[in-house]
Amino acid sequence: MLMGKKIVLGVCGGIAAYKIIELASRLRKAKADVTVVMTRSATEFVMPLTFREISGNPVITSMWDEPKRWNVEHIALARQADLFVIAPATANMVGKMANGIADDMLSTTLLATQAPILVVPAMNDQMYLNAVVQQNIQKLDQLGMMVMEPAVGHMACGTEGPGRLPEPSEIFESIKKIFAPQKADLKGQRILITAGGTREPIDPVRYIGNRSSGKMGIALATAARQRGAEVHLVAGSMSVSIPENIRCTSVETTQEMYDAVLSDFENSTIVIKAAAVADYRVSKSNSQKIKKKDSGLQLDLIENPDILKELGKRKTHQFLVGFAAETEQLIENAQKKIKAKNADLLIANDVSKKESSFNSDTNQIKIVHKSGEVESLPILSKQETAEAILDRIVGLQKRG
Repeated sequence: MLMGKKIVLGVCGGIAAYKIIELASRLRKAKADVTVVMTRSATEFVMPLTFREISGNPVITSMWDEPKRWNVEHIALARQADLFVIAPATANMVGKMANGIADDMLSTTLLATQAPILVVPAMNDQMYLNAVVQQNIQKLDQLGMMVMEPAVGHMACGTEGPGRLPEPSEIFESIKKIFAPQKADLKGQRILITAGGTREPIDPVRYIGNRSSGKMGIALATAARQRGAEVHLVAGSMSVSIPENIRCTSVETTQEMYDAVLSDFENSTIVIKAAAVADYRVSKSNSQKIKKKDSGLQLDLIENPDILKELGKRKTHQFLVGFAAETEQLIENAQKKIKAKNADLLIANDVSKKESSFNSDTNQIKIVHKSGEVESLPILSKQETAEAILDRIVGLQKRG
């Protein structure tokens, strides 16, 4: 998808500049032709030599560098680029881009290009939330540039909030989407997706839960939305943020997820149960923190409702997809589950393997069909896995 694509990485002077080394490496491994343009401030955080070695191309840091080719450098870059990625995009660079200021190599090149531009803001949370910065970001969007939402979390300056640079893997996926053929094969579909894990309270401090990050569910929701579907995400505990353009119902317990899913089940055409729910809960949670005792803590557990099984009983027109996270006998357990739950498709993965474990950015799944057929997919990113799953759903729906 990225082979031969000419991508210009504009690196600005933020503390997150070091993360772009990994992004440049991912792009190079994907056979993209990467040229790095650094602002003067960026060179204070990362040496140009590092990007030169990773990209395999000369790094441009100044309007007054010795020309690498016999042409006007910034015009040549502007004309040849298939995509510009500005990451980290500082408040200073965002302001320049929004107001047509061209006073260094990067801003001058940006003003001269007709190529698509992906802007990845990263800065202190209060700076990001500043009204002027927000106005500039909105202006970039109005001008037709693509702006990635920053991550929320701990900042280098010690504060918490929005403004962190998204992980290089996420930026890489966004770049791939830009070059991917656009599909609209889910237009008119109403897709209900569950994601994350559920938590069953023991007391106000402790809970029964699992290690689900929600990454797979988010990848499915994002891909389905981009392919034209109306998406309703029911999200439990998540370690990733939820995209703003996705309708979401947040829940904590399995019972809450059960209620939320059933309330929208009849309106849905496709249901994908990607959440990892807690199968048991305590019979009665304690209103106060339980203190340690010499005899130890004993819990009386009762079964939670089986959401997938209930949906399998009730489905009429819905296409139902389940997930099976296993650590042994993957295929056997998955084939039993698809029959017992009356699902149309089951996605099985061995979470004991590093590439398929909870919280990983990759997955290696087996797609189990009602007929008993099993498809084995290679190790893919979560986003690629989501696209593959949706492809199978669309294909099976067409076959009836």
